[in-house]
Amino acid sequence: MFKGTYAHRIDPKGRLPVPATFRRALAQEGAHSVVVTSLDQCLAAYAPSAWAHLEDQLRALPAFSRQVKALTRLLMSRAADCELDVQGRILLPAPLRAGAGLEREALVVGVLNRFEVWSPERWAAFVADSEKLLDDATLDVQWPLPATPAGEPPGADHPQEKPRR
Repeated sequence: MFKGTYAHRIDPKGRLPVPATFRRALAQEGAHSVVVTSLDQCLAAYAPSAWAHLEDQLRALPAFSRQVKALTRLLMSRAADCELDVQGRILLPAPLRAGAGLEREALVVGVLNRFEVWSPERWAAFVADSEKLLDDATLDVQWPLPATPAGEPPGADHPQEKPRR
């Protein structure tokens, strides 16, 4: 749903323009708002349907787990409903902006079912750390993903073709 990286300025009132492609994706869902929360040194914005799915996933976790309670409390206590104004901007609450190190410049990064809002400095550090992590590690997934015969779900067992000699 969301992909790409866009540079935007946050105005003095804390309003951030949402990229037009992201607004179109939200409009296709009939969404005129996003739920914004703090996540990994940035802000994460979810369409209402994606946020509802996240809440369902949290409800499905063991309710008495200390880690689940901590995660749920942090995500929910930092969440804010942010309406898109007529100019396609969202007002980011001051405490969320401060926690993410956001001042005037921001990078809006599409990440599948959400978009993230990063300070340029934190994004650069994240990219450097991620590139090092990927350089130093062997991926646990096979890429590209193996093709499956038409009509069969990914991951179905298929006999492996034997190499020719």
